[in-house]
Amino acid sequence: MSKGLLIVDRDIPYIGGVLEPWFTVRYLPGRAIGPEAVREAVGLVVRTRTRCDAAMLEGSSVRLVATATIGTDHIDLGYCASRGISVVSAPGCNAGGVAQYVAVALHALGLDVPGHTLGVVGVGHVGRLVAEAGRRMGLHVLLSDPPREAVEGPAGFTPLGELLLASDILTLHIPLWEENRDFADARFFSQMRRGAAFINASRGEVVDEAALLAARPELGRIVLDVWKGEPDINPALLAAADIATPHIAGYSIQGKINGTEAVVRAVGECFGIAPLRAFSVPAFPLPESPYDILSDDAALRADPSAFEALRSHYNYRNENILP
Repeated sequence: MSKGLLIVDRDIPYIGGVLEPWFTVRYLPGRAIGPEAVREAVGLVVRTRTRCDAAMLEGSSVRLVATATIGTDHIDLGYCASRGISVVSAPGCNAGGVAQYVAVALHALGLDVPGHTLGVVGVGHVGRLVAEAGRRMGLHVLLSDPPREAVEGPAGFTPLGELLLASDILTLHIPLWEENRDFADARFFSQMRRGAAFINASRGEVVDEAALLAARPELGRIVLDVWKGEPDINPALLAAADIATPHIAGYSIQGKINGTEAVVRAVGECFGIAPLRAFSVPAFPLPESPYDILSDDAALRADPSAFEALRSHYNYRNENILP
């Protein structure tokens, strides 16, 4: 019996050679994965750069879409459900890396001042770890997450308007749902405390970039890891940011291991392959050097057109090394 075909994003680390005993594997750049490439495939292993929808999947043999990312906004879940295509993501896989990113950014900008208030909007896997990192720095932490509050009750949450007014630092960690597009709009920024710092390491589409630029004179430091229209980012916003990076906040070694293990195990589960269901990336020594966020900022500013290359060839960091 011939092996089934898997299409795998070539920039997913630690996966080379893992699936080949059971499948024919074709590695492609995420943006190059298209309808012709997937027509005969039984499964796709992707990242956010591959849009998986009817235009991609109609008429294919795909049974599984596994994404090595926390989000699924690049996947048409309704279409996949209607065609019996299983979709698996890796929720929380990069939460530790994003928490490290925020902590290092605050330290680099001198914002890790004990007693200052950190407002965390979005309290899922990432937001909770960011909140914990803030508390370790001695920051007073406020949390806002209306959907979660509706389920868990109001204890521990602060209404968004109160949080915006009270926070010296505001950091976004919300998913990209349709209703969250331009979540941080002109009204949002008008409610923020004058001189407060703003961080977005969730998705670029949750921020109204024109509103952020208009509010720039009233804000303090700005840290942006995500952008609308990636990899073609807004040059005015790049110039306005104090730290600007190419969507690498979650790019830790541990986060990438978590994502790869999740998608390989999903393949094993979908196709009934026991060794893949139990897959773990073999242990290896981790670097001990601290994360230099300003070098990532400098690399993006030096050549914004290299956005995608900077992501694809990123030197993954050890998320356990904190300032």
